Amino acid sequence: MEIILKEDIIGLGFKNDIVNVKSGYGRNYLIPTGKAVIASPSAKKVLAENLKQQAHKLAAIKADAEKKAEALNGVALTIPVKVSATGVTYGSVNAAHVAEELKKLGHDIDRKIIVMRDIKTVGDFVATIHFHKEVTVEVPVKVVDENAKAEAPVEEAKEAVEAPVAEETVATEVEETPAAE
Repeated sequence: MEIILKEDIIGLGFKNDIVNVKSGYGRNYLIPTGKAVIASPSAKKVLAENLKQQAHKLAAIKADAEKKAEALNGVALTIPVKVSATGVTYGSVNAAHVAEELKKLGHDIDRKIIVMRDIKTVGDFVATIHFHKEVTVEVPVKVVDENAKAEAPVEEAKEAVEAPVAEETVATEVEETPAAE
C-alpha cells in the first residue's frame, strides 16, 4: 500500500515522503491516527503543489537543522554507569540517557530523534541524531564504570600521600644513624 506521511515516523520515513507499507499497518494505524493518507494520484498532485509552495520554508527548516548539527560537532559524551564484575551494565544506556547528558551540556535534544541500540556493556559507541531527513549527526558515546572513575582520583591521592611519607622515613633513619655513633 502506497501512502503519504503527514509527520516524521522514525524507521519509516519523514513528513511528505511517499512510502510503501503493509496494508494492515496503513489501514489500521497510520491512516486512522492521521499520520498518513493514501497516495492516490490526486493526493500526489496536491503534495507536489504544496512542496512547491513551501520550498522556502523547507529551506529555512533545513538551515535551522544544520545550525543545530553544527553546534554538536566535536561533542563527545562520557556516561558513567554501574557495572558488574563481568563488565555488564546494570540496566542499559539508551537514547534517553544520551538526551539527558546532552541537556547537561546545554543542548536540548528530543530523545525521539536519537537513534541507537541499547548499550549493555562498557565501551565506545555511536548515537545518531536525525535533525532533518538530510541532516544527521553522529555523537560518540563512551560508557565507563562509575566506580572506576571514582577510584582513579582516590588512587592518585593515595600515591601522593604515600610518596612524601616514604621520603620522611628515609630522612629520619639517616638522622638517627649518626646520633647512634
